[in-house]
Amino acid sequence: MAGKRREVDGILLLDKPRGRSSNQALGRVKYLLQAKKAGHTGALDPRATGLLPLCFGQATKVSGWLLDADKRYIAEARLGVETDSADLDGAVIREAVVPEIAPATLRELEQRFSGEQAQVPPMVSALKHQGRRLYELARQGMEVDRPPRVVRIHSLRIEQTAPDRLRLDVHCSKGTYIRSLVADIGHALGCGAAVDTLHRVGHGHFDASAMVSLEAIEAAFEAGGAPAIEALLHPAETALAHWPAVTLDAAAGAAMRHGNPAGAEAVLEQSPGAPDAPLEPETGWPLVRICDADRRFLAVGVRDDQGQVRARRLFVPPV
Repeated sequence: MAGKRREVDGILLLDKPRGRSSNQALGRVKYLLQAKKAGHTGALDPRATGLLPLCFGQATKVSGWLLDADKRYIAEARLGVETDSADLDGAVIREAVVPEIAPATLRELEQRFSGEQAQVPPMVSALKHQGRRLYELARQGMEVDRPPRVVRIHSLRIEQTAPDRLRLDVHCSKGTYIRSLVADIGHALGCGAAVDTLHRVGHGHFDASAMVSLEAIEAAFEAGGAPAIEALLHPAETALAHWPAVTLDAAAGAAMRHGNPAGAEAVLEQSPGAPDAPLEPETGWPLVRICDADRRFLAVGVRDDQGQVRARRLFVPPV
């Protein structure tokens, strides 16, 4: 299919299929849409499936906040085996007898591996060492020291589904590697463990109920072309739905399109945000969604200590 690249704006909540990389999945949807600009918001391994927000056009401006967002995963782990990749795609490096596991032991592990902790990334990750991806080094049989990274497990539920199987429901911060978590739990049990399946069911304030499969996207394209896929897109501001929304009067909205702040007197309305709505790291000011007098999403911004509303990233071109 050939054609001129198109301006496409919005977020597609893809249910990434197993066997494709995140970039491959993004590339396919971008090709079908003939979109000029696109990006994903946190890679899933080819073995993993589930929620992968794809951002197009203006929506790529929210990708940074989605990258920083919490995630939720459902993982199936096999006990009694350790691999060099911490999943069942890797080479087996140790096998052991699986002990009997009491429910109390699982509750203890949930407590032990919840909260803030240091985690060593797996070798088969996309992190870089001296300019090269770790997974590239791993493919060459190399292993290098990886400094631990601080992550947070907000909640962890572990269920034993078979004598050699665990099911994990994990709500975690960005940068958490479920393979490392599973390997650490296997080490704590004394028998080792590796990820069999991994499915992302939550990303920020998006959840699995809104996902669309790649098969459904292909079918939509066959039925109605690129416009049928565009009908599946969510507006960029839905990624920030938990932030406070500030609505400006017409004059202030027009001025903000040219980079001017708005005084408190220009605010028509402000809605409350969720308790976890973020602050701007540099200033500590609350981040807000800024809307014009017609309640159209205008910008991501802040409200400073004097009550002025300042744009940080505009979502409409100047007029």
